[in-house]
Amino acid sequence: MSRGVSLSIALLGLMCAVIVILLAIMKIFLSSQIYYESRKINELRQEATALQAEHNMLNSHIEALRFKNRITDPIFVMNQEE
Repeated sequence: MSRGVSLSIALLGLMCAVIVILLAIMKIFLSSQIYYESRKINELRQEATALQAEHNMLNSHIEALRFKNRITDPIFVMNQEE
């Protein structure tokens, strides 16, 4: 009876180590991809928020111009005619 590690057990250990290393590499890769995608999502969300604020500001400006056009200008014209 020999007292060493047989070749089959050594190969089994090596294959287990390779599998663990491959799984670790895949986890690191996926984690980094998720991180970069979440950064892109955050940037797009910030742009969307800024564009929504700009949209609201432009709508209020349009409403002010409509008010001026419909209310203020006719009153000014009526005062000029008198």
